[in-house]
This record gives sequence, structure tokens and C-alpha cells, in this order.
Amino acid sequence: MKLEKYIDHTILNPDAKKADIHNILSEAKEYGFASVCVNPSWVAYCSKELAGTQVKVCTVIGFPLGSTTTETKVFEAKEAIKNGAEEIDLVINISALKDRDESYVKKDIQSIVKAAGQNIITKVIIETALLSDEEKVLACTLAKEAGADFVKTSTGFSSGGATEEDIRLMRKTVGKEMGVKASGGIRDKETAVKMIEAGATRIGASAGVSIVNE
Repeated sequence: MKLEKYIDHTILNPDAKKADIHNILSEAKEYGFASVCVNPSWVAYCSKELAGTQVKVCTVIGFPLGSTTTETKVFEAKEAIKNGAEEIDLVINISALKDRDESYVKKDIQSIVKAAGQNIITKVIIETALLSDEEKVLACTLAKEAGADFVKTSTGFSSGGATEEDIRLMRKTVGKEMGVKASGGIRDKETAVKMIEAGATRIGASAGVSIVNE
């Protein structure tokens, strides 16, 4: 198992300095991680620094609450892609999901998928810590119907992160066709491997180096 190919090497903390971003990029290139996941303002810099490598640039949209308007998310996604983003991690509108406004949630996701086009990977963050199992299933179902490429557990900024149980439930819901990203609280190799065995095809972690070095 080549763990490095599963990992989105992540730095989303608001106080990250350019030196911190540079360090993440250097590690991503050295270890061959799947991508670096950064806030939108860093996309252009990361795209330039990673040019000619296999490491993709991933960014977050509607982050971390998911409660901006669909139009705002679409603009944000288009801007990020123009700046070099190759993967988009979108936070769903959690309030709308809890209100069972399925048409809004689906359209919200669909709009980003459409804006991204066929060449950009879209991952839908459902924030599992805030949802019941029934709501998790609904969120995954809507993401699949909307044409997203992945469902993702967490932003890492809420009350909890990825669990094996949630990964199994998400995988069961979306089937083999979609990716499942485990994110939030994954800090060691044992946890990462358990997530993969439960059905995760991508791991979001800021501890990527220590995970692969164990």
C-alpha cells in the first residue's frame, strides 16, 4: 500500500505563513503526495511551485461552514480553477440538508460540478460530526446524484473528524463509483490504514509526513 498516493497534504489554518506553505509544498514533492490542500488565496502560488510535478493543487470552497450562497461558491470555484486548482473540496449547505431541502443541496453541488467541468475533481464535504446517520446517507446520495467525484467526511474545523463507521456508511451509500475521502483527526499510520480498509480512497491530513514515515 503506497500511503503517500492516498494523501492530500493539508494546510488550512488561517495563520499559515508563506514559509509554512513552502514547507508543505517541499514535503509534497519529496514524498509524492496526491495533492496539497490549501486555502484559495494560496492556489496560484502553489500551482506555480508545483508545475512539472505529479502533485495536484486542491482547494476548499464555501469553507468551513458551507453557508455562503451557491453563486458565491461558483465564483470561488471558477476563480480557484483559473488560478490553477485541479481539485475542489466543497462544503455543502448543512442547514439546508438538515431542513431536508434536497433540491437546494443538490443544486448547490451540481452548480460547482458544472463550473468545475470534466477535468477538475470535485469532493463534497458533508461534515459528518453534525449529521445523523440518516442525514449522512442523504448527503452522500445527493452528492452522487449531483455528479460529484468524491464525498468527504469533514472540514477539520467542526466538533469531530473522520471515523471508520462513517467511512463504511459513506462507502456503502455511494458504491464503488465514487471516491470517499477521510479527513479530520488522522495523525498516524494505523488510523490512515484503518480508514482505507473501511473504504476511503483519499486521506486528508496535515500529518502526512509522519504517517508515511512510521
